[in-house]
Amino acid sequence: MKIPDGFVISDEIKSKPHNMHSIKLQRSLYGLKQSGRMWYKRLSDYLLKEGYVNNSLCPCVFIKRSSTGFVIIAVYVDDLNIVGNHGDIVRTSEYLKKEFEMKELGKTRLCLGLQIEHFSSGVFVHQSNYIEKILKRFYMDKAHPLSSPMVVRSLEVDKDPFRPHESDEELLGPEVPYLSAIGALMYLANCTRPDIAFAVNLLARYSSSPTRRHWNGIKHVFRYLRGTSDMGLFYSRGVKLNLQGYVDAGFLSDPHKARSQTGYVFTCGNTAVSWKSVKQTMVATSSNHSEVLAIHEASRECVWLRNMIEHIQESCGLPSIKDSPTILYEDNAACIAQLSEGFIKGDRTKHISPKFFYAHELQKNGEIDIKQIRSSDNLADIFTKALPTTTFKRLTYGIGLRKLKDIASKETEQVSPMFT
Repeated sequence: MKIPDGFVISDEIKSKPHNMHSIKLQRSLYGLKQSGRMWYKRLSDYLLKEGYVNNSLCPCVFIKRSSTGFVIIAVYVDDLNIVGNHGDIVRTSEYLKKEFEMKELGKTRLCLGLQIEHFSSGVFVHQSNYIEKILKRFYMDKAHPLSSPMVVRSLEVDKDPFRPHESDEELLGPEVPYLSAIGALMYLANCTRPDIAFAVNLLARYSSSPTRRHWNGIKHVFRYLRGTSDMGLFYSRGVKLNLQGYVDAGFLSDPHKARSQTGYVFTCGNTAVSWKSVKQTMVATSSNHSEVLAIHEASRECVWLRNMIEHIQESCGLPSIKDSPTILYEDNAACIAQLSEGFIKGDRTKHISPKFFYAHELQKNGEIDIKQIRSSDNLADIFTKALPTTTFKRLTYGIGLRKLKDIASKETEQVSPMFT
């Protein structure tokens, strides 16, 4: 590194200019590019020496079995979440304190901006403080609340309210914080608010040339968040933790560039754990083609989720999902039939690349099982299009989104005494 001010230089090298010299560090300093890697190496070496195991699938999760159960350490830089029974947690924290200075903050309440509420019926994860913060930042904290994040769009090129910038339209200037608003909403959509994922994905496409129409779409999302600031994902206790997925495609969701939309969501215990809403990168020639592309994306995510869950279950000595396939629900019957048969070079499908039939191999190996579901019951529908309010609310409830006040009121009813 460069020689800092006040560093004493020997007489031998004083003849040369100060900026021609540098010093070699014996240890890593906070803020350098390689600091994170050096810290991870030190921590992982210390944990692996004690018998903890981790895997390249999830390198920041360390697991150790004990005579009384198991303990899991989830690492994010220098923040550690420890999962296990009380005795194992105490032994783990004592072992870590021998090497590192640590503060115990008790049961996890806040992690990376995610608020975690513990109830007798389950765990509720939300970002109400973050939502209130960004509403104040963009002067929308007193706006009128709305019941959905986006108006139902017309897919006619001239009537779509979110069509690209037209030649006679004025672009927004730097005084309108469009990019900052998109960034703030993307963090929400990726962490605890899958209900706004489609709206944010659509509006983010126009970051380089936004107009007043697109900014109104951003404000619509903020108004929706204003009325649902305490909404989050509720993970119930006592339910069967089966991993299952829902896949859908919105054919020609972007009529201006002839692109479709991929949407999928994976639930565990009837609550979303992974989801995605993204515009497809190639033109789909039919709804069947777009659904094949969507299932290809979802199956890749499914493989990673299964591998990670299997690693954690096997390391903890729990029953594994290895022998049971993960069910993927799809509403296109032709697509399901085509994937069950594999790549067939027919007149209608000969242009589809064989690589998109990866899901067929997974079905053949018993890793996934694609089943048909009614379009009205497909939870992934919320990630491919703007929906009417009634349908939107039903699907948000289906993926595990709840309001904090509703859960708190149920808890109060359960513990309140009855008098006759």
